[in-house]
Amino acid sequence: MTTLSPARPAAAGAVRTRGRFSPGRAAAWIYIVVVLAVTVFPFYWILRTALSDNVSLPTDPMSLLPVDFTWGAFERALGLASTAEAQAQGGSGASLDTALFLRNSVIYATVQTALVVFCSAMAAYAFSRLHWRGRDAVFNILLGALMVPAILVLLPNFIFIRDIHQLNSFTGLLLPGAFFSAFNVFFLRQFMLGLSTEVEEAALMDGAGRLRIFFTITLPMTSAPLATLSILTFINTWNDYFWPLLVTNDEHARPLTLALGVFKQSSPQAAPDWAGLMAATMIAALPMLLLFMVFGRRIVNSLGFTGIK
Repeated sequence: MTTLSPARPAAAGAVRTRGRFSPGRAAAWIYIVVVLAVTVFPFYWILRTALSDNVSLPTDPMSLLPVDFTWGAFERALGLASTAEAQAQGGSGASLDTALFLRNSVIYATVQTALVVFCSAMAAYAFSRLHWRGRDAVFNILLGALMVPAILVLLPNFIFIRDIHQLNSFTGLLLPGAFFSAFNVFFLRQFMLGLSTEVEEAALMDGAGRLRIFFTITLPMTSAPLATLSILTFINTWNDYFWPLLVTNDEHARPLTLALGVFKQSSPQAAPDWAGLMAATMIAALPMLLLFMVFGRRIVNSLGFTGIK
């Protein structure tokens, strides 16, 4: 005779227990909501200011909604408004060639990302797969670079770029950080150490060289961390401000982040064009927001996987 198992009532009770209110669950949800609000509110305030009229903005600075809604700030930021129209809307009349500065930022961030990630991958392969005298000592010295504040190398890098006459050029922007990143090398080396060597050993026995193994076997196997580092490097380079401020004075190589600061200081005798500045800031931040929305989960998963390895 078959007897019924009491598993179903127990499971139902477990479901009811999981859905039951508890102070800890409520506190966790409150914490998540507060953190989300603190994170999202600055972006909302930027958008609210960008959609406001710059003349009317001081009349109601604490309003949560745009003050006298208008697209004029975006027109000024994109260079679609004439000088007279910009001044009538409360702007300074200064020009901001967003398309040019956006192009400069794309070139700077893309080339820098490609160079530093590729060179870091080659260095990580040498530290994880090749056996040569002094390898561990050199790697330990490289790790020491992680403890050196970036601001300490700004002045030597500036003097070097000045001496080779590469100020106000993309070469001057790219050269100091294009071929070395201690964090990227460490990140990729830790991942490569966890990869199986059987496929590479089989390729060596078949006569494949190290370069062929690196490009056809190792790089495809490290596509996830390479994508993560590419995204992080692109974002850091896109947001870079101080180094472009040191080496660029001309518009043809000035990135958008630096152009925003110049735009803010373009009318020292009048009130800043806060609406236009926030519109330009939103345009500059939009690519990074889209990048995080599309690849955010990949970044988290790759970091966690690499940490487990």
